[in-house]
Amino acid sequence: MFIENTEELAQNKLLLLYLIKLSDKDFTNSEITEFVLEKNYMNFFLVQQYLSELINSNFIQIENKNSRDVYILLEKGEIALSYFEKRIPVQVKEELNKVFNKLEKEKKIETQVVTDYFQKNNNLYVVNLKLVENEDTLFSIYLDVATKKQVDLICDKWKKNPEAIYQSIINILTDEQTTPLE
Repeated sequence: MFIENTEELAQNKLLLLYLIKLSDKDFTNSEITEFVLEKNYMNFFLVQQYLSELINSNFIQIENKNSRDVYILLEKGEIALSYFEKRIPVQVKEELNKVFNKLEKEKKIETQVVTDYFQKNNNLYVVNLKLVENEDTLFSIYLDVATKKQVDLICDKWKKNPEAIYQSIINILTDEQTTPLE
């Protein structure tokens, strides 16, 4: 059951590169394997062989993130994919794009961190920070600020760490000291 067709071998490796690139979430070996097996793109042994070969060729690497070993697309892999992506069957690419678009929409629906602002007058901006989960607003606050620089700082901090900021506000209002994980 060896693949003798070099075109199919190349397509399978490109498929794995495409899969790693397409996902905004970092995949572990078992997640990639499960995904590829579910779609019946190739068997378990080929997935493992190709991932290993892609690592050895410096197209991808394994990196530990949040106590998980995940695959990261390297520059050499991105370049190869940009040159040869056309070799991946259109039907497979369309199917993968649909899956990842659906996953992205579901993720956005689950929790959204929203920042918005407008200039009230020459000397005042209004910033709105929101936390929305499954289309329900969990938290919303409007702040009047004096400068555009303050607007940018507030929006950036909110986007980077909404849970901690939200929890800090709750702590201040309730005189309790809890962390976002409690």
